[in-house]
Amino acid sequence: MYKQKTLKGSFSLFGKGLHTGLSLTVTFNPAPENHGYKIQRIDLDGQPTIDAVAEKVVDTQRGTVLQSGDVRVSTVEHGLAALYALGIDNCLIQVNGPEFPILDGSSAMYVEKIKQVGMEEQNAPKDYYIIRHKIEVKDEETGSCITILPDEEFSITAMCSFESKFINSQFATLDNISTFSEEIAPARTFVFVRDIEPLLKANLIKGGDMDNAIVIYERQITQEHLDQLADLLHVPHMDATNLGYIQPKPLVWENECTRHKLLDIIGDMALIGKPLKGRIIATRPGHTINNKFARLLRREIRKHEIQAPIYDPNDTPVMDNIRIRELLPHRYPMQLIDKVIALGPTSIVGVKNVTSNEPFFTGHFPQEPVMPGVLQIEAMAQCGGLLVLNTVEEPERWSTYFLKIDEVKFRQKVVPGDTLLFRVELLHPLRHGISTMRGYMFVGDQVVSEATFTAQIVKNK
Repeated sequence: MYKQKTLKGSFSLFGKGLHTGLSLTVTFNPAPENHGYKIQRIDLDGQPTIDAVAEKVVDTQRGTVLQSGDVRVSTVEHGLAALYALGIDNCLIQVNGPEFPILDGSSAMYVEKIKQVGMEEQNAPKDYYIIRHKIEVKDEETGSCITILPDEEFSITAMCSFESKFINSQFATLDNISTFSEEIAPARTFVFVRDIEPLLKANLIKGGDMDNAIVIYERQITQEHLDQLADLLHVPHMDATNLGYIQPKPLVWENECTRHKLLDIIGDMALIGKPLKGRIIATRPGHTINNKFARLLRREIRKHEIQAPIYDPNDTPVMDNIRIRELLPHRYPMQLIDKVIALGPTSIVGVKNVTSNEPFFTGHFPQEPVMPGVLQIEAMAQCGGLLVLNTVEEPERWSTYFLKIDEVKFRQKVVPGDTLLFRVELLHPLRHGISTMRGYMFVGDQVVSEATFTAQIVKNK
């Protein structure tokens, strides 16, 4: 089981804001378990904090802008992409102005600093959201589309199409998030010369220059006009007849622009609030469609807040029926676990196949067979008992007894033909033979019952 991570220490980066031109400092700090990403404006009274989640995005014109009340912060995507890709779950980010510094227009400096300061594993489990079926968002006007499909890990393919002879059609792929630092993080943001004047008129890119972006000059304008733009951006004059990439640092990759689009997707997916397991396929991505997709995924997560374990009947069980009988004293008709398919230090996943021959269906109820709720809780407890007994020597000499049951909920009926999946997690380490656990029971993807229970293991006489 993977654990959440935070930074081992704090680090700061300094630079100017892309849109405001202000001198800015952003500081990344360790944060406690289940904190997520939060951004604090330390330049404002009360130092207000914004939760970095998709619903807080209020503008996507030339970057991702978050707002809570009157508090606003922009150009957050490059820093968040670095945190997400390197597996940092919890971080408090402090900034002394309305945006993060643009730095070199990529995530490279964030990655470098994270690796320098190091990462620290925390006790809480990393809460992945596992994609079980295709989810898609389309924008018919722009032709943008983002699809996510089931996959064992997180991966992305981005396909871009521009009205440009220099970057007409490109694609970029990140098959393994571990290669982000080398393959994606250094990819810089980009701008067409034809877009610079409208952006300046929109009061944007005041801090833009030739060192923090790829600049593409492909539609020739007069020398006088180009000189005026150069003066506005405080950069040297250039020959108006020389078309192409005009920034001093050459492209790192031929498809660097599309790699940067992929970087932006990761930064915007960080606003989902959970790491994903799934494959994203993005066609003509941008911050607007990215945010629509992130909001949709957050709605999906709320609908399936507790995810069912993945179950493949073809996999060899961790414990079969014979091993379960060696550990548990229960026998027919009270042995309610058929097999265990996953077992970790603090969690277990068990399976029961409910048949019409269950003895309790004789009287509960003859015309409408329903598994009694008390037996559902008993089955979860037996699963938890296997988890605890697996940690002691000579487990067959111990028995598990209920001390307390709390927070019980029954969400839907259990009937013949259902395959029950139990996921039980230790809430606290076993102390003095007493353990507190949280159990969930699933049919398919749906939680059908849940409970918190305290049990005691006692050595048999």
